[in-house]
Amino acid sequence: MSKDNEEMVVTPWETRGKIDYDRLIQEFGTSRIDEKLLKRIYKITGEKHIMLERELFFSHRDIDWVLDEYEKGNKFVIYTGRGPSGGVHIGHMVPWIFTKWWQDKFDGTRLYFQLTNDEKFWFEPDLSIEKVRELTYENALDVIATGFEPENTYIIQDIEHIDLMYEIAIQVAKKITFSTARSVFGFENSMNIGGIFYPAIQAVPAFLHSWIYGKKTPCIIPCAIDQDPHWRTTRDVAEKLGYYKPASIQNKFLPGLQDASGKMSSSQEMSAVYTTDTPKKAKKKVMAAFTGGRDTADEQRKLGANPDICSVFKYYTFLFMPDDKELDNLEKQCRSGEILCGECKQILAPRMLEFLEKHQAAREEAKERIHEYSAARLRDDIRR
Repeated sequence: MSKDNEEMVVTPWETRGKIDYDRLIQEFGTSRIDEKLLKRIYKITGEKHIMLERELFFSHRDIDWVLDEYEKGNKFVIYTGRGPSGGVHIGHMVPWIFTKWWQDKFDGTRLYFQLTNDEKFWFEPDLSIEKVRELTYENALDVIATGFEPENTYIIQDIEHIDLMYEIAIQVAKKITFSTARSVFGFENSMNIGGIFYPAIQAVPAFLHSWIYGKKTPCIIPCAIDQDPHWRTTRDVAEKLGYYKPASIQNKFLPGLQDASGKMSSSQEMSAVYTTDTPKKAKKKVMAAFTGGRDTADEQRKLGANPDICSVFKYYTFLFMPDDKELDNLEKQCRSGEILCGECKQILAPRMLEFLEKHQAAREEAKERIHEYSAARLRDDIRR
């Protein structure tokens, strides 16, 4: 069965089939980011962002309400995260890059970044506790290398920092029935009880700031759309526990290099460009990418190609060609047959390598600073 005909499945742990984002907005109950909301955001930020302009971030919950509060002088916090089950690829970094911009433009807003190593230990049968700790460290380097500053960034490692989280987690857990968890997350009888408890832990950073400092504080969660079920259950219990419902802003998936219709997959080696890939390996992946080209060069020169189904063009759209005029010109060349796919890939490859070179240099520097970001700093601030 082709991916176009495969049933769409989007959950926090599995994504397959051709992704229909309009359908996800309906099924998940989010709101599309419209021109009115964009104007409000840009009025505050003073500049546009490529991920908003080109609808990589496309839906939200209650962002308008958080902006109302912000304009009244009530600050918010940001919460996002990563499950360290393997290396970080560029698709994972999409919400981080946007979060960094959002944090900077909203007065250095505090960020709580959760590394859910407990989740990955429970959900990945072959992942040992030693391996998950190693991956947590490696993933934290990628977070820091994105450019976050330590004074406003707190990296929560669930296993190491459970003392900061457990009191809120048990309160959340008491409000969510197994029936609800099974309905929302699709748990089956084979799921271990750690995995069933985990959604309560993922809810915690949305409330942590309010709990520590004793003042209800709005929270915005930038995340990929597949993580939305977590925030639906979190929102369901928020007011029962005396907190604001967390707002969220959802991004589309950066597609894999082998398929422009779905999500970049860690399980397909040539589909994902990792932050630790060598230049040779990264270029090889780009040059082997799926495109919307024709079977032969002559046919493509005559009939043109289709950028709508081209993974390479998706990468230009979302990250690697921010200039609209340059992107429009490339699209025209593609559709007219003026440029062939090999030439197009040769434009993307050096941009990808430049991105990786800068990130890898920052990643090395992060090794000397990782302690500066630890959420352990919060222990002295907890109100008893």
